[in-house]
Amino acid sequence: MKELDPLLHSQLRLAVMSILMNVEEADFVYQREKTDSTAGNLSVQLDKLANAGYILMEKGFVGKKARTVCRFTETGRKAF
Repeated sequence: MKELDPLLHSQLRLAVMSILMNVEEADFVYQREKTDSTAGNLSVQLDKLANAGYILMEKGFVGKKARTVCRFTETGRKAF
């Protein structure tokens, strides 16, 4: 039996990966609402997933508001 990826043991990181598995992309606000997490905690966990190569984060602006969008990578799909 294959061992679970320790990076995915975190409840919040696993929740983020589950959300992204079912959508093409998800913005930060959507993920925060769906996971019922704080912005600070979600930001830290998204950075960990991005640094591992599991997700891609695109940061930009819509008007004057910052917007972060996340997508699965092939590496993330395999790890999940």
